[in-house]
Amino acid sequence: MPDCERGQGGASDRCEGLSEDEDIDDTSLMGDASKWKENLFSQSFLKKKINLMDLVYGQSASIPTPKSFQGLTEDSDSDGSDEEEVFKLKRNSEKKKRDMHLNVEDPNADDCTKSQVDDSQLSDWLNQDVIESIRDRFVTGDWSKAARRGEEMGGSDEDDDSAFGDFEDLETGEKYGGDDANDNLEDSKKLKFAEEQRRLKKLALRAKFDSQYNGSEPLDKEEEDVKKTKYHTSQAGQSDFLDKIKEEIELCKQRNLAELNEIDEVTRLEMEGFQTGSYLSLEVHAMPFEMVKYFNPRHPVLVGGIGRGEESVGYMQVQLKRHRWHRKVLKNRDPFVVSIGWRRYQTLPVYSLEDRNGCHRMLKYTPEHMHCLATFWGPLAPPNTGIVAFQNLSSHQASFRITGTGVVLEFNHSFQIVKKLKLVGYPYKIFKNTAFIKDMFTSALEVARFEGASVRTVSEIRGQVKKAVKSGQGKEGSVRCTFEDKILMSDVVLLRAWTRFDIPRFFNPVATSLQSRDYVWKGMKTVAELRREQSLPIPVNKDSLYKPIERQPKQFNALKIPKKLQQALPFKSKPKDLPKRKTPILENRRAVVMEPHERKVHTLVQQLQTIRNEKIKKRKLQHQEQRKAYELKKAKDEQVTKRRQREERRKRYREEAMQERRTRQKNE
Repeated sequence: MPDCERGQGGASDRCEGLSEDEDIDDTSLMGDASKWKENLFSQSFLKKKINLMDLVYGQSASIPTPKSFQGLTEDSDSDGSDEEEVFKLKRNSEKKKRDMHLNVEDPNADDCTKSQVDDSQLSDWLNQDVIESIRDRFVTGDWSKAARRGEEMGGSDEDDDSAFGDFEDLETGEKYGGDDANDNLEDSKKLKFAEEQRRLKKLALRAKFDSQYNGSEPLDKEEEDVKKTKYHTSQAGQSDFLDKIKEEIELCKQRNLAELNEIDEVTRLEMEGFQTGSYLSLEVHAMPFEMVKYFNPRHPVLVGGIGRGEESVGYMQVQLKRHRWHRKVLKNRDPFVVSIGWRRYQTLPVYSLEDRNGCHRMLKYTPEHMHCLATFWGPLAPPNTGIVAFQNLSSHQASFRITGTGVVLEFNHSFQIVKKLKLVGYPYKIFKNTAFIKDMFTSALEVARFEGASVRTVSEIRGQVKKAVKSGQGKEGSVRCTFEDKILMSDVVLLRAWTRFDIPRFFNPVATSLQSRDYVWKGMKTVAELRREQSLPIPVNKDSLYKPIERQPKQFNALKIPKKLQQALPFKSKPKDLPKRKTPILENRRAVVMEPHERKVHTLVQQLQTIRNEKIKKRKLQHQEQRKAYELKKAKDEQVTKRRQREERRKRYREEAMQERRTRQKNE
């Protein structure tokens, strides 16, 4: 049936491509059979809500309007159109006819109000070529093709103009065609630029508000005056300067983001690098084959980078503390595994403490409950980096595995650590304040190193090392020393000094990824482990053992006073040299004979004393028995009390558990 166009009143009909006779014949044959369909379809569209987008930009071509089914021409203007409609979209009639799939005038058509789609226009999604055509639309596809295709399609605006047609102002009659596209493009660019400027200003204001909210600036003038009166003006000026710097940095950051959002992905990737959350494919060259052979997907591989200063190797000084759950203290130069940054390696630490004079004194063992300094050789790490130390990497050991924790203080290519050195010597020739000491040094070269060092005897007489004796005047390594007083041949001379302790240059990277997970990585063993495996005894130095001190009383010579000095002394201070008596005096050798009455009294006192001692002895035994009985009774009472307290606790715990269970059931 031909398409016909009707006016608003429906009085006149004009048919294109058919004669009046054919129209009359069809009408006479069908009668009013199709009139009810036309009214039903038009009423369904009239009940639809008015869409402003459809009024301004036109309805979609896939959904035909009631007027299109009535056969109206596109050039005709409707008198009953909405007064608020300014523009009317012009479309090609051929396109509308081609998109129309329903024919209302056909009485044999299906009774439906939905547009019918031809099956020939649909794509066959079972075909592999059709699926491959949209693969680049998803994340797994290649987006660079779409970017290149967008660059090649430079005339998209012209296609849009040809597709949507020209616009006509129905009130003024002015027409807007494709010639104004360039002007509209420039206007849109200006609008975008203005919007971008406004957006940047808003971001700057928001950054300023955030800084004010954090307390860096006062929110009003009154608070600003209070701040000025409270703090110094220089501090306020410094804070204002810092706030300005922060605002400039934030504004520059927002501008950079705005500029980067306008460029394509390839250029942005070259300028900015990969963003957080991007999926990457890494190629690692010169990889050992064990890495692939023993790779386990249940243990993921973390990929990270190190700084420029972390590529070199040197000495690091860390503040270390033995973990409180580790049973033993750590011994000096015992190897342990350090986990620091992205690295794990085995090294030999040297423990030390800083004295008041600034020197680092070596420690044989770590302190029990305090920090110490540990210096070792290995790849450098920046300061304030946390470290964890292990002595065994096995996960099946019974004791706690972490031996110590700490933080990196500094790193350098050399550290000076000293240890105590005590040299002992004995005098072999003594003058007034000078003495020659032997067995303290082994050669004249050592003496030259310690010239000027302070020495001290056991009796606290201070002295100083002078020079080595000449050859032939004493044993090799003998030295001449001066003291503040004359020393004795029995004195022992001590020299307390410090000697430098060398830090071993050793580190062994832990390569657990190059072996199977069933095996435990083993590095250098400690001295105790080697002795235990080989059943070697611990060497004992007799001089290092603690022995009981046995001091023999010293016999001093009798005091001899010259006779001339005795004559000048008073009689009280003169020594009384009396000759020894050959027979004892009478008081010491006479016997005491008691009278009978005295003998009776003495005997009675002894008997009373014996009775008193026996009573005291019985009283002590009785008190001990009473004490034992009291202890037994007290132990029984404590057991009964403990049993009663345990039952009370159990009862209380049961009641609390029941109460918690009821509360949980009520909440559920």
